[in-house]
Amino acid sequence: MNAQESKHTIAVLMMAYGSPDSTADLEAYLLDIRGGRQTSPELVEEIRGRYEAIGGRSPLMELTRQQAAELERELNRRAGEQGQALRFRTYVGMRHWEPRIRQAVQQIWEAGIRKMVALVMAPHSSRLSTGAYFDRLREAMDDLEVDLDVSYIQNWHDQPGLISAIAEKAGAAMEQFEDQDPYVVFTAHSLPSRILEQGDPYHDQLRETAQLLAGSLDLGDGRWEFCYQSAGQSPEPWLGPQIEAVITRLAEEGEEDLLVVPVGFVCDHVEVLYDIDIAGRKLAEERGARLERSQSLNASPIFISALADLIFESLQTFDHRETLELS
Repeated sequence: MNAQESKHTIAVLMMAYGSPDSTADLEAYLLDIRGGRQTSPELVEEIRGRYEAIGGRSPLMELTRQQAAELERELNRRAGEQGQALRFRTYVGMRHWEPRIRQAVQQIWEAGIRKMVALVMAPHSSRLSTGAYFDRLREAMDDLEVDLDVSYIQNWHDQPGLISAIAEKAGAAMEQFEDQDPYVVFTAHSLPSRILEQGDPYHDQLRETAQLLAGSLDLGDGRWEFCYQSAGQSPEPWLGPQIEAVITRLAEEGEEDLLVVPVGFVCDHVEVLYDIDIAGRKLAEERGARLERSQSLNASPIFISALADLIFESLQTFDHRETLELS
């Protein structure tokens, strides 16, 4: 990329959690997640079993790269249609595995790009989750001593395109039940419940997303609810109710058809492929209920379009009149 091209290019850094390349990397991965604290051998083996049950590794990295490629294509298509010289290049950076956020920042800087949109691939904000990604990004820029003009996308839990993309997948999944009326359970990754005392927006944003989806899907009162899943194994309390308790209760109340819609995730990974598809389904079957899941967004065209909307909206926060007015 020459100097003229880099001047008119916006980097889009897509940040995700990260996953080990294989079960051989699992202990190092867990050590990274736990900030250097050792994981008990029993827990390591339990988690190893989950990865083995889904084929030995998570597809998170490949799917995030696919999302990045499709988003770059869509952004440049739109810029071209608008007659802009503005161009986009997407980068992927992981919080807990390779390629690291720091590596992506270095690549952006070395490419001569000086303006960047930072997007965490999680629609709901929390100091413990999305906030940690932005902290890692700022640390990387400080360590590398690079001065990038960054637009941080903070909240997109109620973005119309996101709601439409999830509703499309949920609607298709409901058709699997034919004439039956499944009870819909919206889920997201749990976090320590102390965030509620800190005024963290995570819980309220998830409830709002679920409410918007219930309206979009025309779900009747009493035919849906929101709960959490995949709580960490630590002594402190985590947000609930947990999906295991909800599945058990619903089955006891006579609900035989359950549809899980994981609104807190935008990509297939172990918390979806194992925690819902294997463990959740098994629990439901043991209690006489059928459990299905809506497909993950992955690189859904509606979802990619929603991300492109977010990126273009975020450009307004830049102080770069020269770039935005190119046409």
